[in-house]
Amino acid sequence: MEIGVGLKWTLGVVIAIYVIGMYALAIVAQGKVETSEDYIVAGRKLPLSLAWMTLLATWFGAGTLLTAADEVNAEGLQAAALDPLGPGFCLLIAGLFVAGPIWRMKLLTLPDLFRQKYGTFAEIVASLIMIPSYFGWIAAQYIALAKMLELYFGLDLSIGIAAVAIVGTGYTIAGGMWSVTLTDAVQISLVLLGLIVLTFVVLWEIGEGQLIAGYGKVIAQTPAEHLQWIPRENAKVMWDWIAVLMVATLGNLPGQDLMQRIFAAKSARVAQGACFIAGGAYLTFGLIPVGLGLAANLLPHEIEASVLPTLAAAFLSPPVAIIFVLALMSAVLSTIDSAIIAPSSVLAQNLLSRCTTIEPLKLNRIATLIVAVGALVMAYSGETAYGLLETAYAMTLVGLFVPLMFGIYTQPRNRWSGAVSMLAGAMVWGLHQPWGYESFLEPWLAGTLPIPLEIAATVISLAAYLLCEPPWRMQWATENA
Repeated sequence: MEIGVGLKWTLGVVIAIYVIGMYALAIVAQGKVETSEDYIVAGRKLPLSLAWMTLLATWFGAGTLLTAADEVNAEGLQAAALDPLGPGFCLLIAGLFVAGPIWRMKLLTLPDLFRQKYGTFAEIVASLIMIPSYFGWIAAQYIALAKMLELYFGLDLSIGIAAVAIVGTGYTIAGGMWSVTLTDAVQISLVLLGLIVLTFVVLWEIGEGQLIAGYGKVIAQTPAEHLQWIPRENAKVMWDWIAVLMVATLGNLPGQDLMQRIFAAKSARVAQGACFIAGGAYLTFGLIPVGLGLAANLLPHEIEASVLPTLAAAFLSPPVAIIFVLALMSAVLSTIDSAIIAPSSVLAQNLLSRCTTIEPLKLNRIATLIVAVGALVMAYSGETAYGLLETAYAMTLVGLFVPLMFGIYTQPRNRWSGAVSMLAGAMVWGLHQPWGYESFLEPWLAGTLPIPLEIAATVISLAAYLLCEPPWRMQWATENA
């Protein structure tokens, strides 16, 4: 896509000012950081207004705005299971069952829970499962934003990926969770404004000056199969869809990014409220790029690199298009900083601290850099953004979900139950990956009983836990209920 030289220069200047603004906020945030607790969980001082905004901004990134819109454009509403439906439902479930009890444990990282409940070995296993799961997610954000820079400026993709990584990592290192939270508040505001403006303009164009008519036209002219949220072709397709929804919903729960924001809230009630508000907002605003993905098929414009940037360039006036580009950048950068600080906190607190005497705050900053570079390597590996996103969710679901929930609500008698459960689920999932199998024991069962791999691995994780910790022996942790 070609844009005018004048607009390109204007956009470049605005982006530069925007980046400078983010770094200015990071400098302010740096002044609030004196300890590793300040760096990791913002001193447990976030009010509801900041807590829900940083939760929403954490996941409302490339997956929702770019990848999900493109997938819906190609496949219909069924593709919305991975994003936005899964993360939105996850936030609501977290508010109902997780936020209150886990906040009261006063943890810094999620593996701290595994150490308290299952011992040091389980803490290390959980950390080793959790940290790599973020690399794909971060890499997906690098790729998505780099593609947008390529679309608007013709910047080579490999250079764009490196530039995005440098910008996102720099201000995250400066102020940690305080940097992330303050920049998230600005970024998510720009995101929501940009989405609303683009939706208004696109529906106005389709409806020839009438918004409701534009919406009706999208529904009427979209093929019926693209309007189905749940597939109905056959049992296998249905199970595959359920597996994707399950991965996106439950696979996000054992994530340090989610828990870090819950831990950072100033009270259990604030943590719960933030999850509910963010979940409702995610589902509401997440449906906008989904709808635009459908609407794009009705427009006489060829979709080039991605749906939303193409629509913005085609329909928005230059000043408004610049605002929308900033909104897209904000969405992706807010996810990048959140996704980088989550695994780096685990790396520093639960792994590196065991083998070094480096001061904790400095160690956290070093770990942040290590994670950012690791994700950069994965971004150059050639995986699609959608594939990277789905892989990231699956690793935590099959390995961590079961022992997390039992760890919150019970006091295990057998300390090995958590590690055995984690290893069982992760090994079943991992052993299928070299051959690209998508169902459990695919060569033997695919024709008769095609069970999605993520579901099978999670069930095996549960079975392994129950073998070590039979239900009749469980001691419920009533203080966390």
